[in-house]
Amino acid sequence: MGVHATGTEPAAPKARRRGGGIGAIRRSVPLYIMFVPGVVFYLLFKYYPLGGLVIAFKDYNMYDGILKSPWVGLDNFRMLFNQAQTVQIIGNTLLLSVLGIAIGFPVPILLAVMLNEVRRTWFKRFVQTLVYLPHFFSWVIVSGIVLEMFSQESGIINHWVAGVFGEPYPFLYKPLSWLAVFIGSGVWKEMGFSAIIYLAALTAIDPHLYESASIDGASKWKQIRHVSIPGIMPTIALLLILQVGKVMDVGFDPVYMLSNESVSSVANVISTYNYSVGIQRAQFSLTTAMGLFENAVGFVLVTFANRIGRRFNQQLW
Repeated sequence: MGVHATGTEPAAPKARRRGGGIGAIRRSVPLYIMFVPGVVFYLLFKYYPLGGLVIAFKDYNMYDGILKSPWVGLDNFRMLFNQAQTVQIIGNTLLLSVLGIAIGFPVPILLAVMLNEVRRTWFKRFVQTLVYLPHFFSWVIVSGIVLEMFSQESGIINHWVAGVFGEPYPFLYKPLSWLAVFIGSGVWKEMGFSAIIYLAALTAIDPHLYESASIDGASKWKQIRHVSIPGIMPTIALLLILQVGKVMDVGFDPVYMLSNESVSSVANVISTYNYSVGIQRAQFSLTTAMGLFENAVGFVLVTFANRIGRRFNQQLW
């Protein structure tokens, strides 16, 4: 009894816990090894290049390099925002991004909800494959398809338009119609990938909730409204916060491949500006300042969106 009173016996579970922890680490070594390439990738291609942002505060030239180029402080930002085209470029970027989120974000949700209600497995898989396939196409292929469809001279759509109205319509050369084509092509390309994410979230909903709602007399629409949508709301909030963080990043490939001089008033965005001014004219400091501004705005927006989501208990962190 004296031995028990000294408290020597409870030390054994602590030792077992320590041994169990070491054993768990040893068992997880293959997982850690698989994790290493991802860490290396982010360190080399995401975090290490952040040091280059100092170019935004220097008069950079390749001969002196990043460290020896003369320091100019905020002169690049003053020069950037004194240009008349800067406001237009930022406005175009926001316009395309906001339209893309407002139109493109609800589409995968609706598609996933509709597919979740399909009872024919073969038809559901067929539609999933059909809408998911464009995600694997590069923008070179997608833009080729879009240009072929909406070409004023030989496009399939304009062939029908000319047959009905007597003459083709320049879809790709009018700002308003170009916006519709651009947003629509982006939605078509990516809606399948997002829909699969929502479908995975829908499968995690307890089937008994649908059974209870059906017993209570809820129609399909009410089941979707009161069971399906609330069940995937955390996923919706997560993806929406991530989308808001990219509101200043329209992407270079789709805009560059689908735009032309006739629609430059709406198609000239930050990514194309960085290419034309930074790569073609070698004004690296100016475009780095634009990139830093773009990322700073994205950081503020995603933080703001996360704070709003926190009020509804749907935050990212």
